[in-house]
Amino acid sequence: MSKELTKKYEYAWDKYSDDELKSLFDLSEGYKEFMSKCKTERECVHEFIARAEKAGFKNLEDIIKQKGSLKAGDKVYANNMDKALAMFTIGTNAFSQGMRILGAHVDSPRMDLKQNPLYEDTDLALFETHYYGGIKKYQWVTLPLAIHGVVVRKDGTKVNIVIGEDEKDPVVGVSDLLIHLAADQMDKKANKVIEGEDLNVLVGSMPINDKNAKDRVKQNILRLLNEKYNITEEDFVSAELEVVPAGKARDFGLDKSMVMAYGHDDRICSYTSFEAMLKTENPEKTCVTLLVDKEEIGSVGATGMHSRFFENTVAEIMELCGEYSDIKLRRTLRDSKMLSSDVTAAYDPNFPSVMEKKNTAYLGKGIVFNKYTGSRGKVGSNDASPEYIAEIRAILDKHNVTWQTSELGKVDQGGGGTIAYILAEYGMNVIDCGVALHNMHAPWEIASKADIYEAAKGYEAFLKEA
Repeated sequence: MSKELTKKYEYAWDKYSDDELKSLFDLSEGYKEFMSKCKTERECVHEFIARAEKAGFKNLEDIIKQKGSLKAGDKVYANNMDKALAMFTIGTNAFSQGMRILGAHVDSPRMDLKQNPLYEDTDLALFETHYYGGIKKYQWVTLPLAIHGVVVRKDGTKVNIVIGEDEKDPVVGVSDLLIHLAADQMDKKANKVIEGEDLNVLVGSMPINDKNAKDRVKQNILRLLNEKYNITEEDFVSAELEVVPAGKARDFGLDKSMVMAYGHDDRICSYTSFEAMLKTENPEKTCVTLLVDKEEIGSVGATGMHSRFFENTVAEIMELCGEYSDIKLRRTLRDSKMLSSDVTAAYDPNFPSVMEKKNTAYLGKGIVFNKYTGSRGKVGSNDASPEYIAEIRAILDKHNVTWQTSELGKVDQGGGGTIAYILAEYGMNVIDCGVALHNMHAPWEIASKADIYEAAKGYEAFLKEA
């Protein structure tokens, strides 16, 4: 059979010139800096807004308050409770001809502090947690952990907290049972080795200098928090504090070809989508980058994709452009095209039994397309049309973007989902498209720098031509 009739997914590394390699590594350096700094949804949104404003994006709320208007070429963003973000570059075409949308999420698996977290047991102070998203709980013990988040006092003032990232900061962690006494533990199934209620974070062992006080170690922790942040125990009720791996994103591999970081899922797609959006100028169709919360727990709540935030924001922007009506909004959403930018699993030679080699993603072979996700018979999936896939293929090949296709494991092995099916409810064309990872949902995930670069290129090409 001739070469032209066969499809072989090539390594992206083979095509790069010296200049392209420099661009690739420069992108990964910026990405590592972002991932080291932004470990919560709020931190991601705040960082993206700061960068967007420097690039000329205006706050939608300010434009509405000023009774302003929008026109082709304008750049605007909408902030949803500091946990989700929608960015728009207004096109020259009517909205009813559809938009080009990149959609990703900024939440990642972690542990959240409970509403009443702090307690003392046998002269140790601990925080109780509730894990967020799908995790292997045993992976989170004996790691150096940091605390990121916000505390809101009764008067409405906010205190941003980051403990454990500066080299001078202390870290915290969850203890594990020593191997010498772990005979019973080692007989348990992996999902029972560490139970959810055992993910208690050790935060202190020094008593307050008052021998008559009750729970002296707990009181000492409260004293330290009050002195540094002016908060009390009651303030935990109105706090959002996340326990995440402490430390910076780093080069991985002796050849430095990969990045190890917490939260690749799905900030790797959020970051590359954002980078592509910044490079989009004066498009024909309005271009959108939509970064949402709560994907890891079903896209629920006011900041998840199931909320009306995106639909309402599109309506507001159409009104400011003089194009709003209910039927035009419906046509706009129906005729839009979207890449649901989310990660997938890369083939791991240590665990070959769960993958089907002809239909899996590989590190270094470029951006990944999942025609469908879901699990066991495509349950809960979006299933992209072949017409749309053909269009995307043509765009990527035109712009020399290296791409591959994948399923998330063997048919009966498992599966997963994204926000794709939610946007598809409008009738728009949507396909899952992202970066393949090792260690997905673990505290430290691994991605190829080549795939990060190809994702950014692919998203940029989509915004230009879809």
